Amino acid sequence: MRESNKRIIKETLDEIESALEDSGNLSDHQSRLIFLISSATISLIEEYLIKKQVFKTGGKIKHSWMKKKKENVKSLIENQMITKLENIPEIDRILDLAFKIEDRRNQIAYGKIISEKNLKERIETFLKLKGEIEND
Repeated sequence: MRESNKRIIKETLDEIESALEDSGNLSDHQSRLIFLISSATISLIEEYLIKKQVFKTGGKIKHSWMKKKKENVKSLIENQMITKLENIPEIDRILDLAFKIEDRRNQIAYGKIISEKNLKERIETFLKLKGEIEND
């Protein structure tokens, strides 16, 4: 695992744990959570492609790509790979989870407080993504 990705994922898990254990509102952690979950989501996807031995050395995926249409995202990711994305059948499921996490990311990070339920759903989606990638 790339050290930078390992650090981002660990920091995200630490913040999730801290936020869930905090006696205050989960919303007090909203910006930190969404920034870290977003960053760690991309790190997980990169690590998944590295584990599959299809990611180019020095390849990079950007969270901003997740705002595009799925076909465009696939094309951008495929440019970072040494094979065709169609050879990775699980990628659609992984991208669907990433899109769900990234949806309204900037509004959540910079905007009004959202419900704790919404934040918990994003945390659960991230943990589901992490579990699927690790168990594949």
